[in-house]
Amino acid sequence: MGKKVAVVLADHFEDVEFTGPVDALKEAGHEVTIIGTEKGAELVGKQEEAKVTVDVTIDETSSSDFDALLIPGGFSPDLLREDDRFVTFTEEFDTSKKPIFSICHGPQLMINAKIVKGRKMTGYKSIRIDLENAGVTYEDNEVVVDDNFVSSRQPDDIPAFNREMLAKLG
Repeated sequence: MGKKVAVVLADHFEDVEFTGPVDALKEAGHEVTIIGTEKGAELVGKQEEAKVTVDVTIDETSSSDFDALLIPGGFSPDLLREDDRFVTFTEEFDTSKKPIFSICHGPQLMINAKIVKGRKMTGYKSIRIDLENAGVTYEDNEVVVDDNFVSSRQPDDIPAFNREMLAKLG
C-alpha cells in the first residue's frame, strides 16, 4: 500500500532534486502532496525546467496527515527555514520518528528544526560546516541513512537517494 509523502517547497528549488525523487515515489505507488505558503501557487525551479503547483498550504495540513517528508534542495530550504510553520512541521516528523528525506541544501530546514544533533548525515558541500556546527557527523557519501533520516549531497546522488528513500518506505 502506498504511503503519503509531504514535499515542502518554495521557489528556486533544485529542479531534478524535486522531479527525480517525486517521479520515483509516484512510480512506486506513493501519494505526493506539495506543501507551500499559497495554495495553487506555481513554484519554479532554479533551472526553470520544473514548474510545480502547490496542493495545500502549510496552514491547511498537519504532519499527522503524512507518513514521510521530502525536502528537495536548491534555495527552497533556505527560504522555508525562515518560516516557523515549516520548521515546526519538520520537527514533528522527527518527533514521530517518521522518515525525513533531504538532499543537497534540504538539511538546512532540519538544522533550524534542531533535529540533527548527534546524527549522521550528508548534504551539499557548502553546508557541511553548518551541519557539523549543528552537531552532525558529516559523511561525504552519495547517501547516508541514520534511523529515520535519508540524506544525499547533489543531483548525481539521486539514484542512490531514491533507492534508500523507497527502501525506507517499504
